[in-house]
Amino acid sequence: MDFQKYIDLLRELIITPSFSGEENGTADILGRFLSNEGILFHRVKNNLIAINHHFDPHKENILLNSHHDTVKVNAGWTRDPFGAAIEDGNIYGLGSNDAGGPLISLVAAFVYYYYKKDLPFNIVIAATAEEETFGPNGLSALLGKELPDISLGIIGEPTGLSLGVAEKGLLVLDIEYRGKAGHAARDTGVNAIYLALKDIEWFRNYRFDQISEYLGPVTMQVTKIEAGYQHNVIPDICRLVVDIRINDCFSNSDILKIVRQNIQGIVTPRSMKWNSRSISLNHPVVIKAQNMGIPVFGSPTLSDQVHCDFPTVKIGPGQSERSHTPDEYISVDELKEGIHTVIQLLDGLQLHQIH
Repeated sequence: MDFQKYIDLLRELIITPSFSGEENGTADILGRFLSNEGILFHRVKNNLIAINHHFDPHKENILLNSHHDTVKVNAGWTRDPFGAAIEDGNIYGLGSNDAGGPLISLVAAFVYYYYKKDLPFNIVIAATAEEETFGPNGLSALLGKELPDISLGIIGEPTGLSLGVAEKGLLVLDIEYRGKAGHAARDTGVNAIYLALKDIEWFRNYRFDQISEYLGPVTMQVTKIEAGYQHNVIPDICRLVVDIRINDCFSNSDILKIVRQNIQGIVTPRSMKWNSRSISLNHPVVIKAQNMGIPVFGSPTLSDQVHCDFPTVKIGPGQSERSHTPDEYISVDELKEGIHTVIQLLDGLQLHQIH
């Protein structure tokens, strides 16, 4: 395999800014690469979709998905975030680790299998946009519309090439408390901050009764408080934001019901769609991975898995801890190992064993 062309592709993606919602340049690059490989693809805004050459409508479909958008550049960078410099075997640059390396691994595996005949399944690749912001024009816009029915999704994220078999869901709550304004010098009014205090303690101390084997407990954090506008006015409104990370023992609806039963504030969820995901440990892809010596784990961070209502796993080269950090990088060796691992994971996989 010509690994150099994939290293070059990753560097070209790094050099081209692709902040979430602004991925036109990297979509162009990926489109040119696929065209140069003789691969037919379909572009939907900044998302690219391709299906293996010998597509068989009677076979099940595996989705290879990762994203080519990035977060914004933070202030801590000491290198050019768009330099794509290679130093001591590491490729530095914004998006190199999250999720350039994982995306390139999936692209390389797709190219490897594109012209092969008699595959036991079809392979669909989707290089998608707006993952970092969960925007409306990413993977969620393709599922059920631009993509065929999917039996298994392999989501490219930096996992150190461990296999993510579960991923925590997210429930973000806006909570409002309504008091009564009054003069701070007089014992009048109802202080909305004081109304919120009891609930803040509940969020801090409550423990859900089911702990997941791979995802651990549900966790809740009050992350934002807004109240008051002047030192001598008792605030009549207090607003909280609560971040809840949900394991695969609960749905978002389950958690919302428990919260509403236990607190006094007016609760408004921002979205009910970001549920936890998990896959059976008896699924053929998990068994195949374990036979390859790949460890399995549960991921605390969200990815485009959250949009998928079919079995998914998360895997890719690089380390999650490097994501969104200054001087982000992935090593050349990690990239090569990622390509090899995805190809091997797909080799001979039999989805019809699913029960």
